[in-house]
Amino acid sequence: MVTQLSVPVAGQGLRDITAEVADVVHAADVAEGLCTLFIQHTSASLLIQENADPAVQVDLEAWLGRLVPEGDPLYTHTAEGPDDMPAHIKSALTATQLSIPITGRRLALGTWQGIYLWEHRRFRGRRNIVVHIGA
Repeated sequence: MVTQLSVPVAGQGLRDITAEVADVVHAADVAEGLCTLFIQHTSASLLIQENADPAVQVDLEAWLGRLVPEGDPLYTHTAEGPDDMPAHIKSALTATQLSIPITGRRLALGTWQGIYLWEHRRFRGRRNIVVHIGA
């Protein structure tokens, strides 16, 4: 089964999409299998991370922002704004695809794990994620 999620984003940051992905898994009614997620963008990424303490997301954002700052004079791709090239680098350093086992008709995530779309631009709109459920 292949479907697509269209996820709204309101600028830079991590957006928890665990519930949306779990709904797709539930609808697929696959007892044992694999859920593969692929984001169709080059300036956003996917991440499995702690979902209990929001400070984790704040710290991750701050750390990656320090690692890949906006306005670096080495950037030559600047036509789309100061956040664009850093967003491409951040996407290259993180993941554009995730695979999560399905066991007992559920995502086999750990207790404190959530699935996140990580928007690296100040972009407001929607991001597309292809979801493949295989038995």
